[in-house]
Amino acid sequence: MDVDIWAWVGETQQQLSEAGNVGLAMALGDLPAQAYEGRYPQLDVMAPAIAQQAETLELPWLEFYARYWHLIGRIGDRAQGAVAIDDARQLLAFAQREDVRECPAAPAAVEALAIVLGNADGPGHAAERLEVLAAAIEDVSPERPAYTGLVTQYVAALIDAGRPGEAVSYTDSAVERVRAAGREASWELGAERARALLAVGRADDALAALQAAAEFQADDPVAKEHRDGVRRALILATLDRTAEAVDALPDLDVVGEHPRVFVEWSRAVAKLAGSSQITNTWQLGRVLRQWIDYFGMMGGYRSRVELALIAGDLALDRHGVWQAGLLADVAESGAGELQEAGDVAERVAGLRAAAEATTEPEAPGELSERVGLFDAADGFNADPEKWVGWLWPLSGQDLEATRRHTTTLGFLGYPAVGADIYWKMLVDTGDIATAEADDLGYLTTLLIEARQDERLEQMAALLPHAAQYIALARLHTMRERWQEAVEAAEHAVAAGGGVDARRLVAGAAQHLDQNARAAEVLVEVLDELGDEDVWRMIVMATSAEDWETVRKGAAKIGMPLKSSEGPIDEEMGLIRVILPAPDGGQRQVLSIRTGPATARLALPQPRGMDYNAGDLVVFDPQLLEPMPEDPKEQQNFVPPFAAVRILRPGGYTSYFFDGAAPSEEDWAEFTEVMAERGWPMWVYSDENYAVTHPTSGESLPGVFGWVAVPPDVSPSEVDALLDDATERWVHPLAWLDLAREIDVEIERHERIVKEYGL
Repeated sequence: MDVDIWAWVGETQQQLSEAGNVGLAMALGDLPAQAYEGRYPQLDVMAPAIAQQAETLELPWLEFYARYWHLIGRIGDRAQGAVAIDDARQLLAFAQREDVRECPAAPAAVEALAIVLGNADGPGHAAERLEVLAAAIEDVSPERPAYTGLVTQYVAALIDAGRPGEAVSYTDSAVERVRAAGREASWELGAERARALLAVGRADDALAALQAAAEFQADDPVAKEHRDGVRRALILATLDRTAEAVDALPDLDVVGEHPRVFVEWSRAVAKLAGSSQITNTWQLGRVLRQWIDYFGMMGGYRSRVELALIAGDLALDRHGVWQAGLLADVAESGAGELQEAGDVAERVAGLRAAAEATTEPEAPGELSERVGLFDAADGFNADPEKWVGWLWPLSGQDLEATRRHTTTLGFLGYPAVGADIYWKMLVDTGDIATAEADDLGYLTTLLIEARQDERLEQMAALLPHAAQYIALARLHTMRERWQEAVEAAEHAVAAGGGVDARRLVAGAAQHLDQNARAAEVLVEVLDELGDEDVWRMIVMATSAEDWETVRKGAAKIGMPLKSSEGPIDEEMGLIRVILPAPDGGQRQVLSIRTGPATARLALPQPRGMDYNAGDLVVFDPQLLEPMPEDPKEQQNFVPPFAAVRILRPGGYTSYFFDGAAPSEEDWAEFTEVMAERGWPMWVYSDENYAVTHPTSGESLPGVFGWVAVPPDVSPSEVDALLDDATERWVHPLAWLDLAREIDVEIERHERIVKEYGL
């Protein structure tokens, strides 16, 4: 996005804050960080909310800003393809509206469309990308930051179009135009130049180009390090500089959260897999299979095919013949979704031919001994890929072998194959109605993982009543169809479905905010529940304020309570409650635990928050951090728990104060006065906060924070108390917002703010 927009963003934040939209203002500035840092759960909530509010407030630039960053969060590092194309086209149409086209960032909509088309099928959409980018580049001068992003995508499209030599020349001229305009190229543009050089066979020059690009700032600074490492490793591997390539290659736990580099990282690994420094294992094969499925869901058609072919070659290096054959099928089916298949058919044929020529690993023992050998194998060191091949001759015929074979297939990422085998054995033979519960569970899981919903419904129709509705409830739960899940699970409970059916009812009912029913269905079988189920019941009963059930649960897990009836409100020590922040992040609020799953917030929160000191919250009693092992650390450990909901608001109102810090004696007296009144107060400034002496200009230690008061305290009372408590301080304290609210001494507080630079 064009940096010219940032001044406008700052002004908009100020306007929103002054209008009382503090949360929206805070969230607005954080959207780019959410997109770049991978805070997608926050981004996916906040960006649409901001866009909706912007539409309501008739602020089209703000709406474009929010929609753009939400889209970038999807198509950038997450590399969404076809699933996001319509949204990208709609954003471009929005950017071309008369009231938006003058926005400095509007050209970024063209860049976004080019990115998403490249994600879906780079070569197949190359012509369209070049066309829309060329038109946009003509209208943007090199002085504007938007220019660099557009030409970077133009270079990428040239490479995908099979014109890498032209891409090199174009990049060189674009860089010169940017420099002539007094600016530097971005890291992304330099990295694309390196990719173009690699594509024309100039690997040494590609490495030099990437090294030169390291000096440039990145549009996405968070991703620069791992993206640079992946590309560097691929170039070095091409140059047969194996040791250096391995050193440059980011670890799997680094790239595993960044789909944008999945294909390039896999190519580098494939080149290095023959070395002793890169281990080609079944774990790698399983990860690549997960990545293939990811691109299948996201519409990354080209990436799905490329990964399938790379994974197939790597599988053959492990003598995974069965896996290579299935991956060839994936690549072949994926080719039908490409705009331009190119040489995919030839590569698939080559993979199949190589699989036929590869010898499978020698099986241990006789066929009749395989199941026993599987069970006796070391679960840590056993190779599940090999066991799939070794059990295959028995699968579909021997039930014990089928169970192990199909579930292992599912574990490795091939649930549809496992489901087919189980289906033929249980459904096609008519044995499904009398199948054991474990087999029904295994087949249900495989069908759900394979997203074969219609097939699962077909199977369920053949089952006895309880089993039928448990299967359907599991399906609805996995698809987050909560009402359908409750209804199906209730049928299963009525038919004698046992604790499993009750868990399904409780889980779905909780999502529908039917906590009373969720707790009730579990307490009816309390004696059959384990601790985990009991804690879940306690949380749901607490949300429903069913204190009798909470007490039953507490007794079951051995948690003593002082009271025997009514609401539970006991002091059980300090905890940290983790709550959502307006910017989509999280806030830790020191709180007093009052029950098995309740706490009262102890710290005042800024205006505009959805919670404040005095609020009673329900929390999930599962610790978010492990208890320290060191006894001394345990003494100071304040356990953190995730908030579930606000049970009862305390009605407290917060007021902001700011100014020069008083003496220790004055501050102690001030805090004592607040404590005597029962008004929670918290200092949010740190030791680095300073204000300016109004006459000498010297720096003074500063202090700012919030004080919260209960609903029966008027703003005038707060003003009077603050006045009395601070009147003898050497430097005055300001509470401008409160003064404006009650229209008292506004000028005095404005003067303090101005003179002390607050």
